[in-house]
Amino acid sequence: MSVGVHHHHTLAPSGQGTVVLNIGAGIGALVIHTPGSLHGHEIEVSPVDDATRRTHAAVRARYVSDGVMFSVVIDSLPAGRYVIWRDPVTALAEVDVAGGAVAEYEWPEAAIL
Repeated sequence: MSVGVHHHHTLAPSGQGTVVLNIGAGIGALVIHTPGSLHGHEIEVSPVDDATRRTHAAVRARYVSDGVMFSVVIDSLPAGRYVIWRDPVTALAEVDVAGGAVAEYEWPEAAIL
């Protein structure tokens, strides 16, 4: 978990059209698709050069035309390279977030907490 203030997230499923992203010049977003077994877990990301500057969001159910997906959506990220944390001390992957764009990552089944 992040050090400092802990924000509680709603775990209610998102409805159609309810995700609004703050992206633009120099600011992007990251969507992490996860297995359903991670529903409710908080996933942290940080810039690769500063593991102490983490942000997090909860895995939520997201209803799409094909059924339900589980994912984390983190917006307002300054463009750059980010670490996705498997747990508070174990890095899982690195991903590039570009300004004005949405990067995506698929959480591997083998890395379930």
